[in-house]
Amino acid sequence: MLRHAFKKNIPLTGVSHFRLTQHQFPQLACKALTASQVRYLNLHEYQAKELMAKHNVNVQRFSIAESVEQAQKAAVALKADEIVIKAQIHAGGRGKGVFSSGLKSGVHLTKDPAKVPGLVSEMLGYKLKTKQTSEDGVLVSKVMIAEALDIAKETYFAILMDRDNGGPVLVGSPDGGMDIEQVAETHPDHIFTTPINIETGPTQDQTTDMAKKLGFQGKSIADASKQMQNLYDLFINVDATQIEINPFGLTPDNRVVCFDAKISFDDNAAFKHPELQTMRDTTEENPREVEAQNCGLSYVGMDGGNIGCLVNGAGLALATMDIIQLHGAKPANFLDVGGGVTSKQVGQAFKILTDDKNVKTILVNIFGGIASCLTIAEGMVTALKEGPIKITVPIVVRLQGNQVEEGKECLRKSGLNITLRDDLDDAAMASVNLAGPACIHGSIPFVADCTSLTQTQLATLDSVIHGVRVYTNIGDYRTKDPGAFGCLKSLMWDVVHYNANLWSTCLDPETRCSWHEMMHYLEMIPKIAASYGVPNPPAQVLVNPPQ
Repeated sequence: MLRHAFKKNIPLTGVSHFRLTQHQFPQLACKALTASQVRYLNLHEYQAKELMAKHNVNVQRFSIAESVEQAQKAAVALKADEIVIKAQIHAGGRGKGVFSSGLKSGVHLTKDPAKVPGLVSEMLGYKLKTKQTSEDGVLVSKVMIAEALDIAKETYFAILMDRDNGGPVLVGSPDGGMDIEQVAETHPDHIFTTPINIETGPTQDQTTDMAKKLGFQGKSIADASKQMQNLYDLFINVDATQIEINPFGLTPDNRVVCFDAKISFDDNAAFKHPELQTMRDTTEENPREVEAQNCGLSYVGMDGGNIGCLVNGAGLALATMDIIQLHGAKPANFLDVGGGVTSKQVGQAFKILTDDKNVKTILVNIFGGIASCLTIAEGMVTALKEGPIKITVPIVVRLQGNQVEEGKECLRKSGLNITLRDDLDDAAMASVNLAGPACIHGSIPFVADCTSLTQTQLATLDSVIHGVRVYTNIGDYRTKDPGAFGCLKSLMWDVVHYNANLWSTCLDPETRCSWHEMMHYLEMIPKIAASYGVPNPPAQVLVNPPQ
């Protein structure tokens, strides 16, 4: 799809991945844009090499094994002078990883095929932990048994879509086998870029020139040039956005070989390549993300949070997560139902959100457009009343936009225990409160203008308030703890009903809170601290008034 966009000079938006804006839709085949959420395809090393081999790109001879017996047969069949065994996981850093079996390294070399079964037996069925995996590591179900080749020369070569040039470019460096970002930082003059005409592809002169710049000599120049041409054919045929070969190497017997590859695909063209989708290994993905995609939804899990977010639109999702953090809690996940969501999908969304046992509250933040507020509300009612899974966590809903009043009325008449809020700030605060004290990151703040107090009085405040941070004024709070500033109102909500005057005084940096008013608040601390689960709250607060 991207090459058609470049041919038509359609502007591209986005940073990490190419996206087409709404006004560009008529200019492209509509079938490519029917899915509102996508999952970027991740290939194992052996899968990338299979693709390259099919396009006449030189790679090592290899076989894939899912059992010790298969690995043993593959090692014998290779008839190689040396064999390399590589665990197949998506994460990098395999060479320095550690298996749960105790075996160190996910990459092993041996010249004796008889040693392969013993090594593989400590790899298959065990988890490999690297710098790019979680603490638990990733279960290894496949290993690649390959011919080990010596490398006489290592270079770097890539083909990628480049916005500045409005099309594909060849990128190369004679400094291969290392992080290209490091080369760009230390030796930017060692990186060469050649723009390519999207309609004609690279010329023989262009690839030959790149081969020479990478340091190939003699016959290997023509071989390297041919490999670059073949890689470009692969790039176009699979609708890739990037193919990176590192190292793009030369063996001692002058063979140009692509030793390792990373391939990124244009997800808008996925419908054209069903064979690529069969390569997807969902066992290394978050099962909730996989389930969401199968339902036409987009789910992203977060670490350490307790509030689930159901939204429509990535921008609204980011704003929702930001305001939750502003109010002292953390999002556990977000699920984007997109613009064309159905009632059935809303029910599926609630199931996926609550499958995360860390979720203590669900915040639904919807701006009704194509998917109206009424559609979302009806889906919620159906899911909560008729769904196979009973949802017991509190739900806070904020609706705005198309059919907002009808949506709110539907929820009110449902009889369900749903907290409705019109303002996003209020909705976030309600979610934080309903999630409970364990979800609030940090202790309870107390803010007042204490500029008139003596040092003795300030010291008294510090000594009597357990689990409560004291700030001299609102500005002091905002400066010292900006991340928690927003949770002030939610955490002091009980005080609003008890003493509205004190509430407004504490919030207003222009108004001084008298010592007696503060004492009145301090008398409430045992009750408030206990209600928020502060460890060992004081049974009573006794403070001598100023003399």
